[in-house]
Amino acid sequence: MNTGLEVEALDGAPGVHSARYAEGTDHDSEANMAKLLRELDGKENRQARFRTVICYIEKQDVCPCGCTSIKKIHQFEGIVNGHIATEKHGTEGFGYDPIFVPEGYDQSFAELGEEIKNGISHRARAVAKLVEYLKKK
Repeated sequence: MNTGLEVEALDGAPGVHSARYAEGTDHDSEANMAKLLRELDGKENRQARFRTVICYIEKQDVCPCGCTSIKKIHQFEGIVNGHIATEKHGTEGFGYDPIFVPEGYDQSFAELGEEIKNGISHRARAVAKLVEYLKKK
């Protein structure tokens, strides 16, 4: 599973580098948010989305040609659209939650609370697609 925050005005950045967006840091949420807010300062377009991709790999024990490691890869994607607030709001969650406002809400992920966030999040959407696929198998 991999997740990234994609900001339109930044050509999709930070993307897969979201956790280490601020140079010289690794998983420093405060530094990452500060850098993102600086880069968006004065920009009108603050549209963004969280994207999660989960890969499920199926192995076939034996194929007709005799090899034993044929793999089939399935990808399941979850996206939640929204925008980046001009400042942090809320204390719940992690990462960019205090500055990401999901579409259809007027509060950040950090203000919505765990139950609401988990019900609409990109991760929940990707996992739901994986579960649906596995149930059909």
